[in-house]
Amino acid sequence: MASDGTPISVHSRGATLAVYRDGDPSGPTVVLVHGFPDDHSVWDRAVPLLSDLDVVRYDVRGAGASSVPGDVDGYRIERLVDDLAAVIDAVRPDGEPVHLVGHDWGSVQLWAGVFAAAEDPRLTGRLASFTSISGPDLRLYGGFLRAAWRDRRLGVLCRQLAKSWYVGAFQVPRLPEAGFDRASETIRSVLRRSQRFDRYGGDPWGPDLARNASNGVNLYRANAFRQLGGLAPEPTDVPVTLVVPTRDDFLSPELYEDLPRRVPELDRVDVDAGHWMVWTHPERTAEVIRRRVAA
Repeated sequence: MASDGTPISVHSRGATLAVYRDGDPSGPTVVLVHGFPDDHSVWDRAVPLLSDLDVVRYDVRGAGASSVPGDVDGYRIERLVDDLAAVIDAVRPDGEPVHLVGHDWGSVQLWAGVFAAAEDPRLTGRLASFTSISGPDLRLYGGFLRAAWRDRRLGVLCRQLAKSWYVGAFQVPRLPEAGFDRASETIRSVLRRSQRFDRYGGDPWGPDLARNASNGVNLYRANAFRQLGGLAPEPTDVPVTLVVPTRDDFLSPELYEDLPRRVPELDRVDVDAGHWMVWTHPERTAEVIRRRVAA
């Protein structure tokens, strides 16, 4: 697979994924998975800082140059785990374990793979580590909300619900897509101001913002309420670095309080940054990734 910016196609269940490879193919393999409403280019500033690693990125289904599922069920977490397994098989057919790094929805879906690794033969022994940035496991997210209500931690609960208002809004049929289609530049402008992207040379989205966002809302429709009510996963033995941007406008730091019970080998790193730190703070992002790979 050439590292010239040209993707290869990897076929998964119900999708064809655009996969990009950079860096040194002889180094440890690191798989970077983006979130919503991004595509693989959200990692563009961090990738050159990882040039001695074998860096793999892919556009998740519905984003970038990857194909679009035919229905909402095509965006279910189970299909996203299928995609991860397919990419790992394509880039490491020798069975060498890979290091996972996810941001936002990329992290959400990778948590599902990490917790499934003990029972999923496609992933067992294939995951060297996981670095999670601004994206919780949805089952643990649901557990956090229920525990906050049970313990009457209403301030914490209300703050997180206020941060997550859009999850409910995205359940409305067709309306979010119409909004992204007609007002994508307004939405871009609002996010540029709220996230202070102009301080960092611009935002991470190219001309496909409306398309990526319109397709990406199906991630919420297919998974949010179904996964939030799920049972907590069994503990994983995959080493995890949890990166918590302390100025994240969408996720509260308290969300991860129960995580040490599920991840015995957990390293938490709080960073003075906003939600899109993989774009605004590429040096810090690369530093955290390197530390986990080295460990």
